[in-house]
Amino acid sequence: MTDGLDFIAIDFETATGKRSSICEAGISVVKDGKVVETKSWLVRPEDNAYSYWNIQIHGIHPEDTENAPEFPEVWAEILEYLTDTPVLVAHNAAFDISCIRKSLEFYNLDTPEVDYYCSLRAARHNYDFGCNSLGYLCKQFDIPEGKHHRAGDDAEMCARLFLREIKDAGWCELKEMDYCYGKL
Repeated sequence: MTDGLDFIAIDFETATGKRSSICEAGISVVKDGKVVETKSWLVRPEDNAYSYWNIQIHGIHPEDTENAPEFPEVWAEILEYLTDTPVLVAHNAAFDISCIRKSLEFYNLDTPEVDYYCSLRAARHNYDFGCNSLGYLCKQFDIPEGKHHRAGDDAEMCARLFLREIKDAGWCELKEMDYCYGKL
């Protein structure tokens, strides 16, 4: 059932309330329905400025990113993965996709042709839990949790959750999931 099921789960952490203030990016690559690689990058946000509240959420500080690459360099690496698999999945894609859009706009970069799916919308559609946060859902399905609010770990948790959602719903192809689909 999962042969040919390829996507890239993605997650971002931001330094401030601005969606273009990405300070960490993470991806988890799924090929033929299996997680084959997970990677994360620290990213230097504009002026390396951070909000106290954002630091409290993810624990990333300005000194962690002062020598990190800016978004365009990290995005170029992510684009290499998207060349073969132009499909993203995010938990609460409204946030992560807006981070991409705002960052592309801020740095005046082209928007690639990429489809995306939202594992949060899939969970709300398929399950009847009182909570649909990534951590809660992973606990319900015994999906190993990494460090929550770190981009690489959250991306892999999202990938594994989305694979579970596909299995539970009996889907064969991503295009069947039109209620949680969008275009970058």
